[in-house]
Amino acid sequence: MIDRIPSMAASLWWAGTLTLCGSLAACVETVPPEMVEAIESVDRDLLHLRAAEVAPSEYAEFARQWVTLRSRVQAEEDTIRWPWEPNDLEQALRRLQAEGAKTVAHLTEQQEVERREAAQQLAEVETRAQMIASQVSAIDSRVILAEKPVETDLLLKQAHAFYDQARYEQSLDASDRASRHLAAQSALLQRELGRYASPDRIAQWKRMARETVDWSKQHRAAVIVISKAERSLTLYRNGQKVLSYPVRLGFNGIKEKRYQGDGATPEGRYRIASKRGRGHTQYYRALLLNYPNQEDRRRFMNDRRKGNIPAFRDIGGQIEIHGVDNELMAQTLGCVMLENPQMAALFERVDNGTPVTIVGALLEHNAVARALVNLSGRRSEV
Repeated sequence: MIDRIPSMAASLWWAGTLTLCGSLAACVETVPPEMVEAIESVDRDLLHLRAAEVAPSEYAEFARQWVTLRSRVQAEEDTIRWPWEPNDLEQALRRLQAEGAKTVAHLTEQQEVERREAAQQLAEVETRAQMIASQVSAIDSRVILAEKPVETDLLLKQAHAFYDQARYEQSLDASDRASRHLAAQSALLQRELGRYASPDRIAQWKRMARETVDWSKQHRAAVIVISKAERSLTLYRNGQKVLSYPVRLGFNGIKEKRYQGDGATPEGRYRIASKRGRGHTQYYRALLLNYPNQEDRRRFMNDRRKGNIPAFRDIGGQIEIHGVDNELMAQTLGCVMLENPQMAALFERVDNGTPVTIVGALLEHNAVARALVNLSGRRSEV
């Protein structure tokens, strides 16, 4: 009986305490559950915003405090207190929640700024890529750029992927690299094709064409003038235009031919060396030119001595004006190609020895020069 007295006293004390708490309706938990939930929500927001990457010091401090305070929360999980008792744990949690929320707000604002910047830059680079692709297609200069457009496209896809993952800094970096690739492509095209915008070079080509037409008038004979930029072939007789047809060039025809296999169409003064009809050409009909001429050989040997042409490369030959036999042969390798009806009409109007002058362009406002202006971003007209 005596042994049960302490136990009964304790029970009576707790009963009294609970009765008092109940009567005052004031006993509370040391840590309100909603406070813990609020901090956990802040923590999730910080993780979503990749705070560990973009704000490492702030997130490290938040995480350090949260680990410490969470241990105290767990230790005092079953503790209750009077409302008038000081509660430094709750106060510390409230400060942490406020600081974390402030960091979340700052990072959210920063992320939105980065998102807008990434979206704008990506749109601008894609627009420029589309413009360059359009200009390159218009002047058939894809071969000059080789794999560079593919590399640019991969960078743009990477920038899109980063953007979709809300990794805006990485998206900006990828689109910036794509932009530099596009600038390099523009510079390469300017370097390889700049002669089409050169007044001196165009004047030289015009003089060559004019001298060829004058020869036609003087000798009362037929001549052919081909302009690569305009993709045109014109037949003159007695100095008068007889006909003019659109032509297709080789896969790299816009460039000046340097060696065999480069796909470029030569420029210079030539003559028809042989007329090839059915059974003598793989095409519908063909006019074989006397390429390489003396000037071509001189230029070839000079470039080889300078190391601009690999030693294993030959100067090439078999440059023709030809028709097309079937769709599988609808491409040419450095030659000039006409549709079959037009080839037939030309074939009947020329002879072996007919002069053929091939120039880059006859107009200052030629398609290649306009494309180069667009690529450079200049506003002035060509």
